[in-house]
Formats: sequence, C-alpha cells, structure tokens
Amino acid sequence: MRRGWTVRLRAFLRPEACALGVLLVGLPLQPENMRLVREKTEARLREIVANARGAMGVVAVDLIGNERFALNENLVFPQGSAIKIPILMEVYKQAHEGRFRLTDRRRIEGAYVVGGSGILKEFGEGMSEVSIYDLCVLMIVLSDNTATNMLLDLVGMENVNRTMASLGLVHTRVRRKMIDPAASARGEENLSTPAEAARLMELLYRGEFINRDICEQILAILKKPKRTAVSAGLPSDVPIASKPGSIPGVSTEWAIVYLRERPYVLVVMENYGMGEDASTAFREISRIVYEYFWRLGRATRYGTYVDPVLRR
Repeated sequence: MRRGWTVRLRAFLRPEACALGVLLVGLPLQPENMRLVREKTEARLREIVANARGAMGVVAVDLIGNERFALNENLVFPQGSAIKIPILMEVYKQAHEGRFRLTDRRRIEGAYVVGGSGILKEFGEGMSEVSIYDLCVLMIVLSDNTATNMLLDLVGMENVNRTMASLGLVHTRVRRKMIDPAASARGEENLSTPAEAARLMELLYRGEFINRDICEQILAILKKPKRTAVSAGLPSDVPIASKPGSIPGVSTEWAIVYLRERPYVLVVMENYGMGEDASTAFREISRIVYEYFWRLGRATRYGTYVDPVLRR
C-alpha cells in the first residue's frame, strides 16, 4: 500500500451498525471477498489522485462502521468558500450563548458589499435589512460573500479560530475576509486539511458541537439544495449536507452523504489545480466512494443485495 493511503477496518462495528442492518443476523461480510473490493476501490481512488495535475487530498469516513479512506489527509489546503462552515458554526455558537438572536436583522450597507458569488451585492445600499439566519442561508446556499463578511464582522474572526482550536483543530483557520486579493497576495489564506474538515463534519453529524439541536440546525442549512461536484457523483435521491469552495487554483468540498444504508463523510481538496480537472475528479471520487458504501450497506453475508429493511 502506498505511502499516505490508509484503509482501516476495525474488528467490531459501532452498536448503531446493527440497527441499520449493516450486519446480517450478526454475521460479517466475507472478509477476503470484501478485502478485494476495498483494494479495487483504493486503486481507483489512488489513480484519480495520482493523475491530478494539482495536489489532491481525500478523506472518506464511515459514520456507521469503522471504515476510513485517507490520502494526503494532513496536507494543508486553502479552502475557498468551504471555510464558511466554521463561520456558520460560530454564528450558531454565539446565538446559543445569547450574544444575539438569529432573528435579529442587519442592514445591507455599502461598506460590507464585495464581489464574487452572491446576491446581496445587487441590493440597494441601505435599503434592505436581512435576518442573521437569512445571512447564514445566503452564505451557504448562494455562497454569498457579502453575507459572509457581515457574519464575520458580527462574530469576529478570532472567535471562529478560537472555537476551531477548542475542538482540537490546529490548521483550520479563518485568516481573511472573502474577496480580499491583497490579503491573498500576502499569503493570508483560509486553511484546513482533509482530516480536520472530515472531523468537523463528523462532529456535526454526531451532534457533538454544542448539542444535538444546534448541530441539526446547522446541518439543515448545509442540506439546502445546491449543485456541487460531490452531489453530481450521487443519485439524485441521496441527501447531502455540503459546502464547496473554489478560488483560482483551488477546489474543495466538505460533505456528509446521507446514504440510508451507510452514511459517510467525504472531503476532497485540491490546490495548484488546472482548468476543470478538480470538478471532474471530485465527481468521480464521489461516485466511487458512494458505490463502495452502498455495497457495504446493501450486501448480505455472501455479497447479494437486499433491501436494508429486510436485514434489520
């Protein structure tokens, strides 16, 4: 197995695995046969990453069992708009602490307005007020940069980073506002790693950031419809909570895929990229990882596929 790539399959699955029918009456899937399937999945993913013209990292985390794929998981990448997930988390944290209410409204002033993605830049200066909750939705669904900068002013960049540090994340940091070319030229990029982004998404899935209710509210925004490279690799009926990011040379996406049979986290990142390579690669990675976990969730002991309801 090549350096940087690990696939871990622990001897026992978490208790919830049985509840979702991952095992058939307590009997494991054929270990040697599944080893072949895993090796083929590894090889396909490794080939995509090796052929990428940029530097690429991938992490996929099984949220029911203990499978984990990882390649270049600790490389640090600029994040583009994917960094808006930590900002969203900080908004909900401070609202929970009573510093403001999500229903509080903020006026759209010219000083906040920046270019790039979003709709608020088209609003008349000082003519509209938007709730903090709606700013969060705009930040995630339309990747609105003006909304993001307004929320960063509200919660404080240093507080986002303090929260990330409190969660044990050492590389995930917000270092500049959106659309700040001068800061970017100075090397002040918003950063994370595939491993840390995957950990953050897993915390949200398990309800371990503040409390379950707060996590569900955050995930409800991340689940709102948007077309992304990871979603493009999935069947249209599979729910996904995600945020992609893209700046010149950089593509990222943090996602939870709510596959009924076997939910999982998928994080993909690339920098030094060229053209549309990343979008194509991310879509194919998403499809390959989906096929792997779908089989784990659907297969009986001998590798035939049945409705998971019949296996509970």
